[in-house]
Amino acid sequence: MRTLTTAQADDLRKAVQGAERRSGLRFGVFLGEPVGARRHFAERLHAALGAEAADAVLVFVDPAGRAVEIVTGPNARRRLSDGACRLTALSMATAFSAGDLVGGLLYGIAALGEQATTRH
Repeated sequence: MRTLTTAQADDLRKAVQGAERRSGLRFGVFLGEPVGARRHFAERLHAALGAEAADAVLVFVDPAGRAVEIVTGPNARRRLSDGACRLTALSMATAFSAGDLVGGLLYGIAALGEQATTRH
């Protein structure tokens, strides 16, 4: 897996901060291979957020496995439906398949933040 440049990491950090500011939710991004089953691994990462997990959205991307998982806590789920998360993940996967990892992540984070804001 390729690593992100400093500029790309900064762009992702800004996107996360913007989504958090707009929505009031906590956003986390994990880029890498899962340890064990992908969904279970993403759920464990989300749970590791501790007290923040209820209001959190975790975006897990496994570039090598060409997979995206979006995990929401119970409070975040009230504002982000499973359907909205699925559509966002599909859009992200489309960008990833075209070779645009960072663009897909930036789009996904912004879309989730916006969707959570409009349902707020």
